[in-house]
Amino acid sequence: MPRPSGFIYEQHPDSSVTITHHGRAAGTLRGARAEKFLAEAESGDAQLVMARWTGAYKHGNERTARNHPRNRR
Repeated sequence: MPRPSGFIYEQHPDSSVTITHHGRAAGTLRGARAEKFLAEAESGDAQLVMARWTGAYKHGNERTARNHPRNRR
């Protein structure tokens, strides 16, 4: 499994955090969740932390599998 890449997070003045993946919004965190995320991202591998906080980026084939003819009903 390749290492996660392409994630960027931006901290806003209202203490919210927006996470993007290759320029597309992947998640927005506010309040205590944003603070917890920032502490974790600054202390470890930020790419891995962002991938885990935003969802299942480890697979990458969910959209392809959903559109496969055998899965259309």
